[in-house]
Amino acid sequence: MATEKTVAERCRALSLRLAVAESCSGGLIAHRLTNIPGISECFLGGVVSYANSAKTALLGVPAEMIAAKGAVSEEVARAMVTGVCSRLSADVGVAVTGIAGPGGGTVEKPVGTVWIAAACRGNVLAQKHFFTGDRDAIKAQTADAAFLLILKVLESL
Repeated sequence: MATEKTVAERCRALSLRLAVAESCSGGLIAHRLTNIPGISECFLGGVVSYANSAKTALLGVPAEMIAAKGAVSEEVARAMVTGVCSRLSADVGVAVTGIAGPGGGTVEKPVGTVWIAAACRGNVLAQKHFFTGDRDAIKAQTADAAFLLILKVLESL
C-alpha cells in the first residue's frame, strides 16, 4: 500500500510542492507528512477548514456552493483542493471532506461518507468513499485514501 513516504519521495523526485486541505481528517494528513524527515523539501503546509465558514474564508470555496451541494460533496472537495493549491502556490494538493461520526450522518450521506480530491498542475481527480468503523478508523482510512489519490494524480505527469 502506498504511504505518505511514497508521496514524499515522488514529490521530491519531481521537484513538486505539496499542500493539503483537510476537514474530516482534522490535520491527520499533514501530521503524517510532517513525521517524515526532510519533508520541508516538498511540503508547503495545510489548512484544516473544519467549519464551512473556514472553507470559504481560507480556501475560497463559494458559500453558495456549500449551501447548494453540501460540504460533503465532489464540488466542494474540488474547490478545496483548487483553493489550497492556489493559495499556497502548490503544484500538488489534496483535499478531504466527509463525515467521521459518530453523529452527523444522513440517509443520503451516512457516517463514513468522504469526498477526496487531488490535483496536480490543474488536473483534478475526485473520489467518493464510504468508510466504516469509529471516528479514528474513518480518519485513518481517509488519510490512506488521500495518499493513494495523490499518487494517482501524479501519474498524469
